[in-house]
Formats: sequence, C-alpha cells, structure tokens
Amino acid sequence: MSKKTVWFEVAENETIDACLERMKQDGYMAVGRKEEPLFEEVDGKPVPIRRIVKFKGTKME
Repeated sequence: MSKKTVWFEVAENETIDACLERMKQDGYMAVGRKEEPLFEEVDGKPVPIRRIVKFKGTKME
C-alpha cells in the first residue's frame, strides 16, 4: 500500500514544472508548497546559496 501524502523536492538541476510532471507520473497531485533557504557558512557568516522548494503531493484516486 502506498502513502496518501508525500513530499516531493525540486532537484537542484530540475525546474518546478518538471517536478510537478514527475509528481503527476507517480500519481500524485500538488496540494501544498514549502520553500526553505539553504545556507553555506563563509568566513563564519551564513550566506544563502539557493532555496529548496518542496511540494506536498496527495495520491490521485
């Protein structure tokens, strides 16, 4: 039995549309979105390098 909700993360070299298409192919529909910053420490200070985008997918029936 598969899960009803799964978080899908947009890969570093993937577009948002490609991630949504991947979700659709796996049988999930996007119902939520979450963004988080990714930091790297440079000279003892956090520097943002990119953002992490995740979509909450619900199983399509």
